[in-house]
Amino acid sequence: MSNWSHLDDELARWHEAGRSAEIWWRDDDACEETAALDRLLALQEKVHVPLALAVVPAHATPGLAQRLAPVAGVDILQHGYGHVNHALPGDKKCELGPERPAMVVLGELGTGWLALERLFGGAPFAGRLLPVMVPPWNRIAPGLVPALAEIGLKGLSTFGPRQRPQPVRGLLQINTHLDLIDWQGAHCFVGENIAIERLVSALAQSRTNAHTGHVEPVGVLSHHLAMDEGAWDFLNSLWERLSTTTATGLGMPAAHELFASRGARV
Repeated sequence: MSNWSHLDDELARWHEAGRSAEIWWRDDDACEETAALDRLLALQEKVHVPLALAVVPAHATPGLAQRLAPVAGVDILQHGYGHVNHALPGDKKCELGPERPAMVVLGELGTGWLALERLFGGAPFAGRLLPVMVPPWNRIAPGLVPALAEIGLKGLSTFGPRQRPQPVRGLLQINTHLDLIDWQGAHCFVGENIAIERLVSALAQSRTNAHTGHVEPVGVLSHHLAMDEGAWDFLNSLWERLSTTTATGLGMPAAHELFASRGARV
């Protein structure tokens, strides 16, 4: 039995339970037009799966906006401010940590949002620029989370199972659960078998927790600037397989649909 069959079996369990699984796609660290970005967008167009692109405001270029303007199916999320590590020596990398005054961090995020609005606020991006924060390295100080809603953000996306759909009133959290890169090891693709089993595990956990009434969408996280051929091949195989699956009720929603359908007006 192949590992792909494990994914088929898990989707069948969702169907048997009368529930609908949701799998969405987020890619991080976009700043400018590159060959890797072109490859990402070509894949998105080929598989017709909506993509949420986390853009670093401080480094985003007009060329990136020009490249994305005619591309349907791509939403824009805010990826921190400058993707700069402010963690203390020996700590895990973090831009939105507790090391700096909260007002400084929030001021940067506000400046970053204005930069994104200048680039992506025009008609070609209507409804595609979302007030959703994606913290660099998927880390944010817990004390900063309530302030995100206070500065106008409606969503938060990190990595791993969320504790609750709304960490604070007015802020919806929808995370990713499968990272294709082995950041703790060789910084290459984690491998097909591991990737499939992690995706299956996340889907199973969401299904098991569905009795609470809050089915958690499962997110696939890619990094177009860091992926090797194994990661690209897997991403292509995954979306092609899911796009042609016979599993009833499987959804692959866009980020703007996920956040809006669950009460966060974007």
